[in-house]
Amino acid sequence: MKKVETKEAPAAIGPYSQGIIHGDLIFTSGQIPINPELGVIDGKDILEQTERAIKNVAEVLRAGGSDLDKVIKTTCYLSDMNNFSAFNSIYATYFTSCPARSCVEVSKLPKGAMVEIEAIAVIK
Repeated sequence: MKKVETKEAPAAIGPYSQGIIHGDLIFTSGQIPINPELGVIDGKDILEQTERAIKNVAEVLRAGGSDLDKVIKTTCYLSDMNNFSAFNSIYATYFTSCPARSCVEVSKLPKGAMVEIEAIAVIK
């Protein structure tokens, strides 16, 4: 196994890696919409926060030799399932290969985020 680290995505806020490579797969840790340069939540609504969270996932994937087109599974956490349609409108523009997905509502996410996304992808 190999750790994936990049300054282009938020640093881990706990005892975990941004991603792990095992074989020909990369597993990202959940990414919330933190601006990696400022260290704060980026976006005031679900649309902006979803876009930032996906960009953070994409940076971890890129650092590990993959990209969004190679994602085979995502797990998505929303703090309010009423945001599901808006979330999907942004998600669909980035995950055009339609990977397998689970999407659930949770009571709370780190730093008050509205969304968290993790991914499993094939390495190029």
